[in-house]
Amino acid sequence: MKKVILFLSQGFEEYEASAFTDVFGWSRAYGNEPVTLVTTGLRNEIKCTWNMIVRPELKFSQISHDFDALAIPGGFEEAGFYEDAYDERFLNLIREFDNENKLIASVCVGALPIGKAGVLENRNATTYDFESMRRKELEGYGAIVLDRPIVIDKNIITSTGPATAIDVAFTLLEKLTNSENANVVRKYMRFT
Repeated sequence: MKKVILFLSQGFEEYEASAFTDVFGWSRAYGNEPVTLVTTGLRNEIKCTWNMIVRPELKFSQISHDFDALAIPGGFEEAGFYEDAYDERFLNLIREFDNENKLIASVCVGALPIGKAGVLENRNATTYDFESMRRKELEGYGAIVLDRPIVIDKNIITSTGPATAIDVAFTLLEKLTNSENANVVRKYMRFT
């Protein structure tokens, strides 16, 4: 069974993370090829953007090399998102996943730590686009920023904002398994 690690940074956006937890939860319940999702973070308790408190399932130091993909929801700077998202331990994990050509999927500003890790240099990507501030930051990391809702470049999936979260989660599920499995999960979740 394939396994995804969902990295939860301080100040992550709950909706963006829940797209992954729901899609992969439904894949375990009804999918032809279930995929396990495990949450992790650098803290024992994480305060989300909108004040929900979450306890990750797996300590960051216990992450093993048997995960097939890394999922990264975005968050708000004012809620402390970049404190953990730019932590060198997490950036090293991103580099490891990319070096092993494992899938990395991000929503919104979840693309920025991928860029800061140095793995988007001369690669297509996108991120949150309000006032273009975050896209300029992503360009500063060497990415070729495209104005599209979702951008896929080899093993990396990036997107523009919360509205893309469910599509990113389904894209990741499809890449880990196949389109038939993703469509079965869509059907049970009542997506048309």
